[in-house]
Amino acid sequence: MPTDEEILSRYRKTGDQELIGSLFNSYMLLVYGLCLKYLKNRADSQDATMAIYEHISDKLLGTEVNHFKSWLFMVSKNHCLMELRKKNPEVHGDIFMESAEAMHLIDEKIELEKDIEALEECIEELKEDQKICVNLFFLERKSYQQITEETKIDLKKVKSHIQNGKRNLKMCLESKNVRR
Repeated sequence: MPTDEEILSRYRKTGDQELIGSLFNSYMLLVYGLCLKYLKNRADSQDATMAIYEHISDKLLGTEVNHFKSWLFMVSKNHCLMELRKKNPEVHGDIFMESAEAMHLIDEKIELEKDIEALEECIEELKEDQKICVNLFFLERKSYQQITEETKIDLKKVKSHIQNGKRNLKMCLESKNVRR
């Protein structure tokens, strides 16, 4: 099953509307629900959902999107806010600030999840003794002495495995462009 980003890449190369249609269908109920939340009217929400589909099918041909779901959420929310603003020009300020804060939190969560995945991959790449010592020391918060007793590895070697493991993790994470 291709990822959203793989489908987007193929869409940008081919312009095949079926690709973007099937991708949008995966999220159409979420978009409609979001529109309903803001517009509070079924007919307006249905119209907005279709307008959003038309907008993104054009926009995605020339836009690089790394996280389709969060991007679509932002586009949908902005569309609804603009519709509300057209109907009532006094609607702005707090709603837009709330929207920006929510999107920032979503983006941060996505980045954090990617960083955690990269860290887990890097830990798996460590030599077995380094992996054991790093897990016990950093994740289970055990002391050098506790690790020595539990693993039967010499104290100096435990310290060495942790130090080397930490260095190897740092290099691995840097190679994966994980922010610190």
